[in-house]
Amino acid sequence: MREAPHAAPAVSNVASLTPHHVQLIVATVVICFAITLVMALHAIIFRLLGRFRHKEVEASPLLRIVTQRIRRPALWVTLLAVMQAVLPLFPIEDPLLGTLRTVLWVIFFLVIGWVMVSGVYLFEEVFLLRYDVGVADNLKARRVRTQLQLLRRMAIILLLVIDVGLILSLFQNSRLWHYGAGLLASAGLASLVLATAAKSTASNLLAGLQIALTEPIRLDDVVIVEGEWGKIEEITTTYVVVAIWDYRRLVVPLTYFIEKPFQNWTREHADLMGTAFLYVDYSVPVDALREEFFRVLEEQPLWDRKIKALQVTNLSEQTMEIRCLLSSRNASDQFDLRCIVREAMIGFIQREFPEAFPRTRFSAVGGKMPALPGESARGG
Repeated sequence: MREAPHAAPAVSNVASLTPHHVQLIVATVVICFAITLVMALHAIIFRLLGRFRHKEVEASPLLRIVTQRIRRPALWVTLLAVMQAVLPLFPIEDPLLGTLRTVLWVIFFLVIGWVMVSGVYLFEEVFLLRYDVGVADNLKARRVRTQLQLLRRMAIILLLVIDVGLILSLFQNSRLWHYGAGLLASAGLASLVLATAAKSTASNLLAGLQIALTEPIRLDDVVIVEGEWGKIEEITTTYVVVAIWDYRRLVVPLTYFIEKPFQNWTREHADLMGTAFLYVDYSVPVDALREEFFRVLEEQPLWDRKIKALQVTNLSEQTMEIRCLLSSRNASDQFDLRCIVREAMIGFIQREFPEAFPRTRFSAVGGKMPALPGESARGG
């Protein structure tokens, strides 16, 4: 008899729920269930892909790239699609519902832009699986990598412009819609305006396109720019980073490699010839030096076994100039090999012909040094 008064308020509270409240609760439960289901399915699918990737060794590079690039964008696209489908279930008035739909569409297009950019990176990485820059003859791999890197940046810029145009076209405001339609319909005019407003940036973009097509430089090319020896480390849409041998970085505009001369040591192939010069006395036997030079090269793995020669290339009043000509697979091997040859040849001359180093000779006339001017007067 005492519990009846306590049960009555609960029944009255349930009975007081209006259809509006019931619809709101149902919609909230549905969207929470849908989001949970999507996230669970996403986690299960990509976990299974991860296990399959570890089992299939040969397919793992491709699966790894695909799963890394599409994992997060796929989740967000699915979540936004579910939210767009469930949104009409909420008892929301038309103005607010339209605003929420617009916000969701804006986020959806942002995610679509993310998906497109990820797709560009995915295409680049999958395509580069066939080209390994770690091999000795990596000319074709460096060429493809350089072209894809520049084209990837330009494609991303174009996709972002298209994405911004799609977002602006969502708004009912006539001015914003006009801007969005203009971005989508007149990309060429926008490029012309950009070129007029920022000539240096536009010229660098065009230089990047020209570099991708004509290939005056590629990634990992050995170049001499502004008197500095280094390798092409990075090529962006506006500048090139040259890694100097002493860990400095030289940042050069793209237009530099179109407008000014520079040295490219690996333009056609990475093989290079190098020289090591010796300056010795006339008394040294050249044949003995040649035999020692050939022996040193035969023992060095840095030598590519293509070119070897030792010749007397110049004569002066005191010394002979002997050039040791050698070849190697790339610029780094060549530099090390030249240093090794110099050290070995100097050691050989020190051991076998110590008197053959350059020397300055003096001789006295009549066995007596001539007196300096005024010396006899001071002696008297």
